[in-house]
This record gives sequence, C-alpha cells and structure tokens, in this order.
Amino acid sequence: MVLKKKKEVQVDAFFLDHQQLEKLQRFSKAEEQNLASLLLHCAQLSSGIQQIQCIKQITPLVKKMNQNPASDPMAKACLDILGETYFSLGVKNPLKKVLASSLNGLPERLMTLALQSFVCCLREELKTTDVYLYRKVLDNLASCMVDFSLGRASIKNLFEEVLQFLQKSLIDIQEENRQVNSIKALFYLFLFHSCKKTWKNHGNHIVQTQLMHDLLIAIKVSMMLVQKLQENIQGGLWEHHESSVWQSMCSLLKSSTNFLMNATLLQTVQTTSGLAVILFIKAMYEPVEELPSLVSDLLLGSVKPAGVPVWFVSTCGTLCTEQLPDSVRLFLCHGALAMLEWKNGSMGENGEKLLLDIVSVLLSLSSELKESSMATSLSRILAIWTNSALAALISGSLNLKIKLNGNSDVIGNVLEYIYTHWEHPLDAVRHQTKLIFKNLLQIHRTTIADSNEKSDPFFERLIKRLLSLEWHVKGKYASLGCLVECVGTENILQLDRTIPVQILDVISDQSLAPYASDLLETMFTNHKTHFTLSFQESTWIDQWHDIWVSPLLLILCEGNHDQTTYIIDYYLPKLLKRSPDSLSYMIRILQASADANLGSRSTRGALGALMACLRTARAHGHLELLNIMSSGLVSTERIKQGLVHQHNQVCIDALGLLCETHRSTEIVSMEEMQLIQFFMMYNLNSQSPAVRQQICSLLRKLFCRIQESSQVLFKLEQSKSKQELLENSTKRQPLGILQQYKDFMLSVCDKLFEALFPGSSHPTRFSALSILGLIAEIFSAPKGQAQVFQLEQVIDSARVQTLIQCFASTFEEVKVLAFGLLMKLRDIAFNLQDSANLDLLFQAAMDLSTSTKPYDCVTASYLFNFLIHHKGLQHICLGKWVEHNPQVDENTSVGTVEKNTVEKNKQKLDALVNLTLVAEWKEMVARLILMSYKLSAVVSPVVQSSSPEGLIPMDSDSESADRLQMILHEIQPQDTNDYFLQAKILKEHCKVESGKQADHGPMENICAEMRGKEMQTCDVTAQMVLVCCWRSMKEVSLLLGTLCKLLPSQAASEPSDGLITVEQVKNIGEYFKHHLLQSRHRGAFELAYAGFVQLTEMLSRCNSESLHKMPEEWLSSVLEEIKSCDPSSTLCATRRSAGIPFYIQVHALNILRALFRDTRLGENIMPYVADGMQAAILGFMSPVWAVRNSSTLLFSALITRIFGVKRGKDENSKKNRMTGREFFSRFPSLYPFLLKQLEVVTNTLNSEAEELKIHPSLFLLLLILGRLYPSPMDGTYSALSMAPFVPLIIRCGHSPVYRSREMSGRALVPFVMVNEVPHTVLSLLEGLPDPTSPCVRQNYIHGTLLQVFHLLRSYFDSKQRVSSDFEQGLDDIITCTGTKLWLAKRPNPCLVTRAAYLDVLVLLSTHLGEFQKQGMRLFGFWEEVNKVISDSELVSSIPYSSAVPGLIQYLESITKLVLSVLSVTAGPDIQSSSSPVAKRIAKPALSIAHLLQCEFHEVRLLALEAVLLWLKQIHSKQIAEGGGVLCLLTDFEGTLLTMALKEKNFQCFCKVLEILYNMDLRNVLPKTEGTIKMNPNELLTWSLNVIDISNSTEVQSIGLKFASKLVLHLLQNHQQISEEVLKKWVQLIVDFCGDEQQTEMLLAAAEVLKSITTFLLINEKLILGLSDTLALWKCVILLLQNEDLIVRDAAAEVIQVAQYEKKSSKGTEFALRIVSAPMALDLALGTVCELLQRWGQSRAGVPVLLGWLLGDSDPKTDPEASAPEEDDYLFDKGEVNFWAEKLTHVRQLSKHLLRLISTTHLTLPDQGELNRLSRIALDQAQLVGHLLRALPPTPEFTKTAEFTRLSIQNERISVCLKILDLLKTDGTCKNENLEK
Repeated sequence: MVLKKKKEVQVDAFFLDHQQLEKLQRFSKAEEQNLASLLLHCAQLSSGIQQIQCIKQITPLVKKMNQNPASDPMAKACLDILGETYFSLGVKNPLKKVLASSLNGLPERLMTLALQSFVCCLREELKTTDVYLYRKVLDNLASCMVDFSLGRASIKNLFEEVLQFLQKSLIDIQEENRQVNSIKALFYLFLFHSCKKTWKNHGNHIVQTQLMHDLLIAIKVSMMLVQKLQENIQGGLWEHHESSVWQSMCSLLKSSTNFLMNATLLQTVQTTSGLAVILFIKAMYEPVEELPSLVSDLLLGSVKPAGVPVWFVSTCGTLCTEQLPDSVRLFLCHGALAMLEWKNGSMGENGEKLLLDIVSVLLSLSSELKESSMATSLSRILAIWTNSALAALISGSLNLKIKLNGNSDVIGNVLEYIYTHWEHPLDAVRHQTKLIFKNLLQIHRTTIADSNEKSDPFFERLIKRLLSLEWHVKGKYASLGCLVECVGTENILQLDRTIPVQILDVISDQSLAPYASDLLETMFTNHKTHFTLSFQESTWIDQWHDIWVSPLLLILCEGNHDQTTYIIDYYLPKLLKRSPDSLSYMIRILQASADANLGSRSTRGALGALMACLRTARAHGHLELLNIMSSGLVSTERIKQGLVHQHNQVCIDALGLLCETHRSTEIVSMEEMQLIQFFMMYNLNSQSPAVRQQICSLLRKLFCRIQESSQVLFKLEQSKSKQELLENSTKRQPLGILQQYKDFMLSVCDKLFEALFPGSSHPTRFSALSILGLIAEIFSAPKGQAQVFQLEQVIDSARVQTLIQCFASTFEEVKVLAFGLLMKLRDIAFNLQDSANLDLLFQAAMDLSTSTKPYDCVTASYLFNFLIHHKGLQHICLGKWVEHNPQVDENTSVGTVEKNTVEKNKQKLDALVNLTLVAEWKEMVARLILMSYKLSAVVSPVVQSSSPEGLIPMDSDSESADRLQMILHEIQPQDTNDYFLQAKILKEHCKVESGKQADHGPMENICAEMRGKEMQTCDVTAQMVLVCCWRSMKEVSLLLGTLCKLLPSQAASEPSDGLITVEQVKNIGEYFKHHLLQSRHRGAFELAYAGFVQLTEMLSRCNSESLHKMPEEWLSSVLEEIKSCDPSSTLCATRRSAGIPFYIQVHALNILRALFRDTRLGENIMPYVADGMQAAILGFMSPVWAVRNSSTLLFSALITRIFGVKRGKDENSKKNRMTGREFFSRFPSLYPFLLKQLEVVTNTLNSEAEELKIHPSLFLLLLILGRLYPSPMDGTYSALSMAPFVPLIIRCGHSPVYRSREMSGRALVPFVMVNEVPHTVLSLLEGLPDPTSPCVRQNYIHGTLLQVFHLLRSYFDSKQRVSSDFEQGLDDIITCTGTKLWLAKRPNPCLVTRAAYLDVLVLLSTHLGEFQKQGMRLFGFWEEVNKVISDSELVSSIPYSSAVPGLIQYLESITKLVLSVLSVTAGPDIQSSSSPVAKRIAKPALSIAHLLQCEFHEVRLLALEAVLLWLKQIHSKQIAEGGGVLCLLTDFEGTLLTMALKEKNFQCFCKVLEILYNMDLRNVLPKTEGTIKMNPNELLTWSLNVIDISNSTEVQSIGLKFASKLVLHLLQNHQQISEEVLKKWVQLIVDFCGDEQQTEMLLAAAEVLKSITTFLLINEKLILGLSDTLALWKCVILLLQNEDLIVRDAAAEVIQVAQYEKKSSKGTEFALRIVSAPMALDLALGTVCELLQRWGQSRAGVPVLLGWLLGDSDPKTDPEASAPEEDDYLFDKGEVNFWAEKLTHVRQLSKHLLRLISTTHLTLPDQGELNRLSRIALDQAQLVGHLLRALPPTPEFTKTAEFTRLSIQNERISVCLKILDLLKTDGTCKNENLEK
C-alpha cells in the first residue's frame, strides 16, 4: 500500500500600503496587544500560512474588547483595513476564506461598524469601469454571498447598485467580445500575408477565452444574487415597473436571453444562460401558478404574444417563436429542470404536464443533436429529468403515475433512447444512459409501490428482452446489473441457470471483460445477500459455490488463453474481495485434481488455475504463502512444476505467486529465493516478448521487496528490538536474513552473467541484460545509506568485457541494454579496462565505421558512445581520428562508404555534439551535409521513379533491351528525371564501352557488379539496388532532420559558435522541398516527411527573420506553381498521395481519409462521418480511376471508424456490427441517402433480358447494410424503420453478378427480425418458378436461394427463437420446399441453382437431424430427399466434363446432402422404427463406398473428410460406439486399403492414410491379405516406400505416422520385422528431424517419438538396440532445440510421457511432467543417462554421448566458415539466433555425464572408441587454438560469427577432454577429480 504525498498548499501573503500601515501604527500599543497591533504584526509577516494563524486570533481578541465600538476610532480604522484587505485578496487565496470566517465571528456590537466599512469598500468596487477588471469585482461579489454573513448584508444594502453593476458588466463584456471577434475576423483575412502575426492571433484567443469565462462568472453571480436575495426582488420593490430594480432585472433577463440565442458563445455560457432565463422568469412572473404553462409553451413553440405580459415580450421576445434552435430548447429544458421546484407537487397539474413535455422535447432533440458535446449534454439533462420525475412522483397525482408507469408510451420512448445510446462511443453518454435506465426502474417501482416487484410484467418482459440480446451488446451488462438490484439475482437465474457460464464465456473478449466482470460481481453479491437472508445456517454456501465459483474453476483449467487471462485480471480479484472465504474452496478443489490435470501447452489445467488463484489472492492480501506451504496446502514441488510449465502463463503466475505481495516490505523467505533461482535456470530464453516483459516486471517487484525489507531489517538491527521482529513472519535474526539476501543476489548475478556466454540466444541476452539493469537501478542508493547489495560488487574485468561484447549483437535492443548497463557502471567499467584494451576497442570502432555493412556501423557508434565517456581517452581518440583518418576519395563507391559514414555519424551525433572541438566538428558537419547531397543525387532517380520496385531490369540480351527501350520511351513523359534515356544491359564484369561512358556520364554507369577482396563477383539484383537507394535516402533524411532538430539555438542566435549556419539550414530546407515535390512513391519519403516536420518545427520557433519566413515562402511558391499549370513544372501526381500532400495536402478524398483515421480527433470527427460516407459512395461512381481508388480507401477508413477495428475472421460475428436503429439514429442522414441509392441500384436490375448492368455502388451499399443487424429491443417507437430496405435488398439478389447476389443474401439477414424469418423464407420460396413457368430466370432463382440459405442459417443459429413458433415455421418451410424440389433435379438445367437448392436441403437436413431426438417425425421430408439423391447423376452417371460451369459446385452439394442423410438415417430413431416409410429411408440410395468410387476427386475428398470426422467423434466419445454412423463404417477397411494403392489425387491419398492411421489396426491388418494381397510386413514396406518417393510433406508426414503405428503394433504383438526395415524406419525419423525440414514433418516426427516412448525409448529392454535407441533419443534432443516453439512443445510431450511412466513406476514420488522445452531438454539428457545405467550399457553409451558432446562439425571444414564474410549479402546480418544455444546443451549433457560417471564409478582406460575420441578432440583443440590466434585483435567485433563459432567449439572440446581424462583415471583419483 502506497501513501500519497500530501500536496503543499501555497498561500500568497497580503501586504498593506504606507497609509494603512501608518494608521495601524498610530493605534497599536506596545504594552498590550490590541486589534491594530495584531493586524500590524500580521501585515509584517511574509508567509501566508503565518498570516492565516494570525487572522484566526482576531475573533478572540475582539471579544475581549470592552470599549464601545461606535466611539472607538481604532476599531473603525481596523475594520476599514480588514474590508479593503478582503476585497484585495484573490478568490482562490485561502486567506480570503479565513478572513471571512473570522469576521463572521464578530460580536454584535461591532457588526454595524463592520457593515459600514464593507459597504464603503463594496461601493468603491462597484465603481470599476475597466471591463478587464470586472472579473475581480465579480469574484468578490460571489465570495460575499457564500458563507459570509457580513458580505451578504453588504450586498443587501447595495442591492440596486449591485444589480446595476451586473447589468452593466454583462453588456460591456459582450460588447468587448464582439470587438475582439471583429479583430480576429480581420486577422484571418491577412493570415497568409504575414506569418509574424501568429502571436497576435494567439493573443486574441487568450483574450476571447478570458472574456468568455468572465461572462460566465457574471451570469452565475447574477443567478446567485437572485437566489440568495430573492426577498429583495419580491418584497414589493417594484410595485411599479418603472423602478430601477425592475428595469435591472428586465435587462438581466434580456441579456441572458441574448446569450442563450447566441450560438457563437461557449456552450457552457449558453447552458448557464438557459438556467438564468428560467430563474429570472420564475422570480418575475406572476401568477406563479401559470409559470409551468409558460415554460411548456416556450419549449413547444406555442407562446402567443397576446397571452403574456408586455415586459416578457420585450425581454424574451426572441423565445416566443415556433422554431427555436434545438440547442436553445435543450438549454431551456435544463433550466426548467434545475430551477423549478419539483418536490411536494408545488406546481400542481401544470407542473406534471411540463414534466412530460420536457421529456418529449428531449427525446425529439436526441435524433437531431449529434455533435459530441450536445449529445453529452442531452444525456445528462435526460438523467436530471429522471431525478425530477422521481421527486415529482412522491406526491404526484394518480394520472402522473399512470403516465410514468413502465408500460406507458413515455417510458417506452425513454427506453428507446437507452437502447440506442447504451453503446454510444462517448463514455459520458454511456454512463448517463446507465443512470437513466437505473432511475427509470426506480420510477416504475414508485408507480407500483403496492405490487409485487418480482412478478411485475414490466420487469419480466424487460428481463426476457435483455436476456435474448447477444452478449456482445455492452449495454446489456449495465442494464441487467440495474435489474438485479430491483428483482434479485435468483429471479433472473430461474429463467436461465446458465447465465453465469455465458457471462464467463464472454470474458474472452477484452473489450467486454470489464462489463461482464462488473455484472458478475453485482449478481453474485446480490445472490449471496439473498442466501444469507433466506437461510439461517451456512449450508447455502455450497450451492452458491456451484453457481459462481465452479464454472470459474472449470474455465481456468480448460479455457483458452485470452479467456483465462481476462478472468484472472478482471473477475477473480472481485470474487476474492467479496468472498475471501471462497479461496479455501478453490484451493481444495484444484488441489484435489492437480495431479490428474496438470494442463498442457494450450490449457492451464488445475495446476495452472491453482497458481493463478494463489497469485491473485496473495497479491491482494488474502493469504500468506509461507502459511499455506507449511500447512501442506501447496507443496514446493507443485510450485516448481508451475515454474517450468509448458504453458507460459502458468510459469508467469507461479513466478507472480513468489514475487507479488500485498506488503512491499514482506520478508523474502529462503524457499522463495530457491524457487526463484530454479525459475531463472530455465526461463531466461523465452521467445515471447510479452513473457520476457512480465518476467522483468515481476522480478522488479521482488528486488524492490528485497531492497525495502532490507532497509527495515537494517533499522531493526540498529534498534535491537528483537521482540518486534518481522510481525510473525519469521524468527530469524536480521543479519542472517541480510546475508541470505546478499548471497541470493550474488547467485542471481552470477547466473545472469553466465547467460551471456558465446552463442547465447537473443531472448537470453535480452532477459539477462534487462534483469541486470533492474538490479543496477534498484540497488543504488546515496552514499552513507546501508545497502544489502550493489551490482558493482560482482563486476570484474571479464564481466565488463562480456558486456562490451554485447555491442556485437545483431539486435539493436541488446546493444541498447548493454550500453545502458555500462553507463550505470561507468566508473568501475573504465577502471577495470587498461589503456591497451581501450586502444583496441577504439581501433575496432574505427574499422567497423568504414565497413560496407550498416549493422557494423551501428556497432561502431555504440563503441564510440561508450569510449567517449572515458575522460582520458576523449581527446586522445579524437586527435588520433583527426590525424589518421584519410580523406574520402571522390571515386570511392557511394553505395558503401558514403552511405555508411552518413549512418554512422548520425548515430554518433548525440554523443559528440557536446565536445569542445567546435571548429573541427563544424567542418565535419559541413562535410556531412555535402556528402548527403551527393549521395541523394545518386539515388534519387531510383527513389523518385513511379515504380521503383521494378526499375532495374535483369535482362542481358539485346531483344529484351529493345523492348525495354520502347517501354521507357512510353513512360518518359510521366517521369521528369533523366534516368530513362536508354535501356541498360547488365553485362558480365561491367564491360561498358568507354564511348558510352563519355556520352552518358557517371549517373548511368552504376556498376552492375560488386567485387570482394578476392576479386570475386556477385550479381547486383534490382532488389539490392532499390534497398541501397532507399536506405541511403532514409539515412540522409534522418541525418539532416537531426541536425536541424538538435541545433536550432546555435543556428539562430550564435552563428559563429554553432555547428550549423543559417545558410546550411536554408539549403536543407530547399533539399526537402525539392524531393517532397518530386516524390512519386509514398513509402520512399515518409521518413523525409518526418525530417521535414522536424525542420519546420525548428523554423517556427526560430528568432532569425530569414529562417522564420521560409515556410511562408515555400507555401506561397507551391500554391503558385499548382495554379500556374506550367508544363515545365516538376510537380508530379503521386501514388497514394505522397510527396505534395505531405508537403501540402491537395487530394480531398485522401485528406478526408487521413482525418477519419486520425485517432487524435476522437469523437470530434463523428458528426462528419455521414457526409464522408456519402462522399465515398458517390466518388465510387466517378469515371476517373484515381477518384474511385481514393473513394475505396476512404470507405474502408469510415467502416473502421464506425464499426471498429475487425480483429476476428468470423463473418457472422456481431462484434464489429451495429443494430440498424443505432446506426441510423447516430447517422440519420444516411437513412434517406442509402435508401435512395439502393433504389437507384435496383432500378438497373429490372431488365427482363438480364443485361450485365453493374452499378458501381452496389457492392458498397451491400457491405454497409451487411454490417447491421436487428435487435429484439427494436419496438414500435423507432421512426427509422428498416422495413423499406428489405424489398430493395431482395431485388439486389437478382443481379447478374454472382458476387452481388451473394452479398445481398448476407445483407438481407440483419434486416429481417428473427420472428419474421419463417414468413420471409416462405414468401421467397413461393416466389420461385414452377417447372411449367414460361420464363425461368436463373439469376433470380440463384439470388433467391442464397437469401433463403443465409436467412435459414441465421435462424437456426439464433438464440432468440421461440420453440413453438420455430416448429410451426419449420413445418411450413419444409412443406413449401417440397413443392419446389424440381429445382434440385434434372429438369432444372442450371447446375449452379441446383447446387444452391441442394445447399438449402443440406441445411434443413442437418438441423432436422438434431430435432429427431426431440420426437419430430419428418419421415416424408427424408423420403423426398432420398428421391432427389436417387434422381441425381451420382446414382446413374455424370454426363458432363469438369469444364461445365457449376458441375463441381453441384457435385459437392449433392455429396454433402448424401452424407447428411446417411448421418441422420443411421440414427437409432429411424433404424428402430417400424414405419414402412422409415424402413425405406433406412436404405439410402447411395453408400459411402459408392461415393469413394466416384471419378471426381472432389466427391471422394468430401466423403473421406466425413469418415475421418466420424472416426474422431467416435474416439472422443461424442458418438456412441454401439450405433449411429459406426454401422456405416462396417467392413470399410478393405475399401480403404484398395483406395490406398490406387488413389492418384494426393489430397484424397492423404485422407486415406489419415483414416487408416486413425483406425484400429486390429481391424485393418486381417483384411490386407484378402484385399491388396499383402501381409503386414509388406504393408509396412509399402508405407515406407511411399514416404521415400513422395514429394509432398503432407503425404510424408501422415505416411510416417501410419508406418510408425504399424511398427509399434507389430512389435507389441511380437511379430517379426526385418532389421533392414527397422533401420530404414529409424533413419526416416532421423531424417525428419533435420534442421532444414518443414514444420509439418518435424511435428510428425515428434508425434511418432511420443507414441513410441513407452515401448521403445524407456523400456527396460533395448528392443531396437542401443545404437538405434540413442539415435531416436538424439532426435528428441534435436527437436527440443528447434527454433520453432510448436515443435519444441511437441517434443516436450515425449518427456511428459517418460516422466509419467517414471512417476508410475516409482510410486508417489513427485516428478515434473508438463514442462517447457528448456526443462525438457535437461530432463531428456538426464533420462538418457539413467537409462544407460538401467540397461547396463554405460560403457557402450558414454562414448556415444561424448560424441554428442564433441559435436559433428570440423572447425576447418565447417560450411559456416567456408565463405568469407565479404561475400555475404550487403544487408544480411548473418546467422540470427532466436533460440538454440549449443553451450546450454553442452553444459547440461556434461552435468549428467559427470553424474553418471560418479554414480557408476565408470572407467574406460583401454577402450578403442575412447582413444579415437581423444585423438579427434586433441586435433580439434589444436586447430581451434590456431584459428583463434589467427583472428584479428578484436575478433568479437570484426569477425563476430567466426569468433562465436570457435569459442563454442573450444568449450565443447575442453569439456569433452576433461571427461575423457576422468574416464582414463583409476577409481581412486576419480572421486578427487569429480570433487574438483
């Protein structure tokens, strides 16, 4: 828990002038304290706080005064000074309130005198005439009326003067504001003529804002005056309307009315004016009883001037019109609600009518006011109305209660508003909508006070309608939460007990998780309260847990990652907070199932759920970890399993359990530290950036805990108060704990530095450096403060060198982390480096800076940046560089040295600009700028091309060059540069004729080859040239932008001392202008744009006149050039609006798109969405392609802005959709527009000839309409009915364009309510033609059937249908379908429409099959469907070729129908029926075997997929094994075996093999002899041959799995397999595990290895022999080191099986099972060593493992070292290591080998294999040593890859030699060596 630091209050002291001080000195007495001396002392204080204390003494002092105040001049003088002081103080000064409080306490005898003084002071204040000083007077008036009796009395005495001042101030401020606006308008006329006037514009804005706030305060003070001193107004002071008070009031009312009607004022001013108008009318209008009627008439626009007083017409005449602006009506509603008295029924029936009129007006305004601030105001005012209605109902009439009952029209309309706005994009509107709904429920409860709320029809109907909504509707959650408070959770659960589970399912969507968790909290809290009140005993808790906790635990165990994460983040903390006792229940349930359900790589399991619950509980203070560990609730082993779990989040939760605590000073126990060390051994190498980030975050908390608790321990040790030690957490001594902390931190740092070994992966280095950085940051303290640990304690020269070597990493973030850490350790790092080493580093940096590889230059920049901080080297290195750096030769390749020098110097700039060598750097900057221009000139022709991606051709023959010449000639007019003068032929060895060189200059003779140091040539590809050019331009732009950004002040104010001159800045500006205006490709210059922005920002702040005017001059010149239409202009039309629009935007549609995509505009852009949508749709009809293209992009941006970013692939998902009412109420202008456009589109589709008339907008219209959906909340109140769209969308289905018909089918669904679907489907089916119809239009039929299909599918999927209506509607649809069956048969010649009709039948068949179980007997339908199948071409023959349009579609549809019918008719309902019809149905016309014999592979593939699905369902117990589809697969094995030999289509062949793999081989193998004439061994040989000859990875993968299953089956059944076949099988598995194999093959190998683990890999007997078994184990180890995470996880399941068998064989001993790949690798190596010992094969096995340890590569012949680095691709970073770490494998293997040798006391002094290994190792050691010595002085930077490879090999060899030496020694020496 963190305490917020108390904010210090600043109090400005007051000061008195000379005369006031003299007056006080005259009356003050030295001998005693009086009021004068107190005030004098107070005035002399300089602290406002002290003055406050002094003023507080006034009241006690005055009460002691005995003199008569009237005759005491001292009292008069002091009170005068107090009054003057009060009015001089600022309104926010606390002194003002303290002074008012003290004066309120004056005795009565002084009040008259004080009042005189204050009246005098106030009168002087009211004489102010300066409009900019009015604010001070207004603030004083407001202060006087708030809790200040003396001030209020003063205002009362000067009431008329105050009223007149307010009247004058309102008029004067408004006039001043008008004049400022006039000046501002004049300014805008000259805006583009003088950039220097921007400060005046800025000043005008400030003045205008100040005047607006002054006006607002004046109105508020006027209202306060009328409210506080109402008796002055209504006390008869204006019996005659000529009185000054009356005139002033009329003036105030008139001014407020004018402000209300003035739309140019701030909205807050208008809103307050609306309040003021109603308040003033209320104060002035008589009789009071008619006031509500007057306000009603104003709102409704029905005021008749003859019926109101003359003064009202003269002051508020502008309000007496029929058409008041909407905003004015809104603010008047607000005023009426806030200023009129709604309680106690004081306004009678007129007041009740006004209340109803107000809500009517508000609801009508809701469809008009769409601007964000107005929509927010309206929702807030409507919420105020609900509060007023509640107040009025308490004493309201029966009629009002009827009008405000939930069933009334008024409440119905308000509910419509709620349903429309509960998902409004503005948070404020959504919040107010929830409040309105909540109050609405209270209003209804008030109207039925004597009835039973829980059985009230309104509540019941509301609950049902809300529950019928989809859960993606956010408004549903808050509304249900409000209903729970009214009717209780139990009543809602009685309607649907699965609601808690449904809500938990929704939490998988993060956008819905907060809403869902809040609703769950409301429901379970209410439910718990209900149970507590209903039951005396606590027996109800189990039932409550079953409802609210058990579903949670189930999802935590088996749910997907997102769902479990969000439940833990959002819901679990709330559950534990409200019901902390439930934690013990969770632990008990999860603990009981943790052993059986440890989870997997995709699910947390019970163990993961337990870790999550414990972590959350501990973090929120609900448990102590040591308590549950000591009590045995959770064991250390179980936490260990969590720390290395295969599921990343389980690991994080287990780590969080150890690191997160409720108290930041809680002691870290020894057990926690040991577990953290265990975690760090296996989790630094996480490939997930999110996981690494979480690890660092949690360890930060742990280290902070260690640091903060250590400070407590230091204090305890100093105080020696042992009794108060650590609050029951431990009894250890503070010094002992501190020592443990230190040892732990030392161990952690050692582990982290060890992780930076050669060849360590990027994730490991990133994690280690990040954590070391945390340690350096957290354990740093000021000198003198005790520290438990500091990182400097573990730093030595080797570790500094390790950190420096990290600069050689190919990953920038590793360089950044290493550099940051070295900077934190700067002093010790330089102290540990000798001068020779620093010289080497500097020389390495120099060499790298001139490398042709960009990433070498980056490394050089980090080395320079590090070295530059060394004080001794700073001047030496720079001097050495200036002295020895050769001048850049002009002929040097620009593509290498110049570009990389630019990049290097840009990155060094930040480090070097602060040096003292200004003159040298000034020269360097000038050279850099010139070099940048030169480089840009070389590459700009490529970058400025309209199509730079294909600029350089690779053709080398003259014919191709001639064709290219023609193409270049054609595009010449469009490209203004001179690059396209002729085609260029790339010739071997750059043999370009000298004459051509002379003719065309150096720009055309870019070398077509690059030569390495060995004079070897490599071809230059177009891609390489393009990348070089783009990268060069990128670096130039960034460098120039950085120069301008870093050095504005020097360039402007001190040109002589700055590093860049004004002239250089101007040239840079011209450079950007030139390139931006000629840019053709957006991607090429986005970074140039960034540099240009940096430049313009600097220029706008610059004091130099010439620089400041540059943007204005550029702007003017480009506008003139655009207007001039000069044919010689260099401006270009840019792809996707790059260049010019970046310079100044001219493409309107693209500008609109940019505006709608800009998130910074937020909801301010929403009022323009409708207009933007119309522009996009209309622009799509333009004849110009560019406009259509931009319109498409704009349309896409608008769809995203309206419906949100689409994150899922489900087209039927309603996440990115909206109800039609919500859409059209938010964008009402789109309703008539879309309707009209749709009418225009459909009018083009009415041609009887079905001509191909495609309206361009059809697709866009259908796309928008398809995003809408109906809601069950849609009632009769919606004015924007969606019904008119339905017939138009149906007509769109008649389009001759296939895609349009498909779109219309989808778009129709949202416009048809669920209960209307049967009727609509029936009408569509009835509209289909009969076979005798004279004109059959197939497009019409197809479109109609697609609409029927989509409607039915949505109907079947809907949760809103009523079962009785559903059954009746289905019967009618089936009946109607039967009358149009000819469309599915041969009489219909169109195969496409036949397929569409069959799809409808498939949909019906599938869903009717589900309802068979519910007793629906629809045998007639199945009989008709069987006739369709019997009549189909599948039964007889197919007289078409595959080229016939629609044939394949038809065959797939009829096959799906056959499969659906087979699945249904195989069910027990039909098979067991005695009905004759049922018996006919039970004998289908086609069987699976018949489908598999079809000549079309599409039919066979569908049939095979169905069979495979049925098999998987049988295996997963989804289908009972005793019946159903199982009978369809009887004697099916023979057919499959025959297909396996004959099938030619590889997809079908794969499915056949997959089915065989999923079948029981006990049923398959007996059929091989009879069907394919093979015995099982021959079948195995055939399957292995299939793998050999196939080129398909899919076939190879499934083939290996089938063959492996066959091998395992034969071996388990003791059948002989030849050794040759077994060797071939093992070799195939080894081949599948190669590094270059595809993922699918690697996964297949992992699955095979898992399947054979128990029988072959860990069996007590060596069934395959030692060599083959170890070869398979090596495959496992290789897969565990694969770069692909999914492969590693699959391989880890092998260890899971092995560990499970180990646990089973050893009884109850704990064994890690579901583990991550790093842990699995360690366990695998350990298991192999254990198996060698168990098999008694240690002597034979150890040499094999030593061979693994030594590795297979020869340092001399390693392919990695064969090619010189210079021949790499220019931008290739070399080998990038994301995962595999050879040394990790080496160290783990050596650890287990040493353990094996120690355990078995193994010696092999004379073994030949051992001697051979020794010779190989010694030879390699000698060679590696020689190669290492031959490397340059700093090989880690200059030869990084080679140095890393040799370092790894060196360690492998040394470890191997040590173990070999150990094996050669006798037993006596061995133990000593092992100990060493």
